[in-house]
Amino acid sequence: MNIKVSPSILSADFGKLNEEVASIEPESDILHVDIMDGEFVPNISFGAPVMKWVKTQLPQDYHLMTVKPWRYFDDFVKAGADRLIVHVEACDDLRGVLGQIIDAGAKPGVAIKPATSAESIKGVLDLLDYVLVMTVEPGFSGQSFMANMVPKMQQIRDMGFAGDMGPDGGIDDVNAKICAGAGANVMAAASYVFNAEDRLAALRSLRG
Repeated sequence: MNIKVSPSILSADFGKLNEEVASIEPESDILHVDIMDGEFVPNISFGAPVMKWVKTQLPQDYHLMTVKPWRYFDDFVKAGADRLIVHVEACDDLRGVLGQIIDAGAKPGVAIKPATSAESIKGVLDLLDYVLVMTVEPGFSGQSFMANMVPKMQQIRDMGFAGDMGPDGGIDDVNAKICAGAGANVMAAASYVFNAEDRLAALRSLRG
């Protein structure tokens, strides 16, 4: 399986984002952007007004840890988002919301919190480009990986999903291999990459 690495700028220095992004670009496949509103999760990060100034050639995944995420789809696409990832827990009409992402010009993805079952997305697999399996409680970088989420990844593959899928939270070179064994092909990582002495080596290690 071809493993893609997706460093999350949540652990980058926000004061010099372009330099931070440039430091990881040579070994990255996707840029992971965590958007937090202080309501769906207790933390706040940044939004479209900041991201529109970030210069990168990498495809950008926007992970929307927000209530009513559809309010800003157009703004995020204008800021550079290639794929918008919403939380199933924030969407009563998940199929309708994914349709709005497509209409906005982005690829649709969905994120699943640890307490949410894989079955919650069974009815929308045909629309999804990406499934993000949270391996920590969303909202903060630097948490410990929840190994009991690995079977959920395998379950999603067993349900027939063939798109991009992977963990988010506490990912390092050791548990990335475990996740790959369960069918994951995208490794989102924040502190493991940005806190490393050699960021490019850290990124390479996530490929297995």
